[in-house]
This record gives sequence, C-alpha cells and structure tokens, in this order.
Amino acid sequence: MRQTFTFADSNHKPPQALAALKNRVRKYLKRERRKALPEGVDYWDFDCRVGEDEDSATVAHVAEVIGRMDTVFESGHPTVYIEILAKPGVRQPRG
Repeated sequence: MRQTFTFADSNHKPPQALAALKNRVRKYLKRERRKALPEGVDYWDFDCRVGEDEDSATVAHVAEVIGRMDTVFESGHPTVYIEILAKPGVRQPRG
C-alpha cells in the first residue's frame, strides 16, 4: 500500500475520515497477515513510512503507524502519505 489520503473527504467530516482511514489500514494489515507464508518464513514483517507527503514520510514501526496518522491529522495538514510493504520475516533465536 502506497497512497496519499486526504482528510477532506466529501462524504465525511475530517475526524470521521481519519477514523475510516485507520479502519482501512487495520483491515489491510490483517489481510496481509492472513496470506500464506513462503517456505522457511515465520511471519509477515512490514516496512512502513508515514508523513504529510511522500517526500516528508519517515520510517515507522508497524505499531506506530496509527499514532503517526493522528500526529499528521492534529498538525492540520490536509493529507497523509502511508506506505506499508509486506516482507517475509524470520525470528531470531534467543540465546
């Protein structure tokens, strides 16, 4: 998912547009995690970037994406850029 979303949706007020966008991101993550894992892979990992636009987007952990969306919304910027790319992950043994 690489998209720029606007909070000034014609169908919703900005807070409701933000809530709908959060729901869309959560559904996307759930859908990606349900995909079959390749051989030798333990889980799906994600490379994420969030910002006001593509140029200002910074790297974020998947758990920080929703919070960063809130930060962009609270700053008053009319759009948010979200990039979430799935990649295979292998757990490292502890020891």
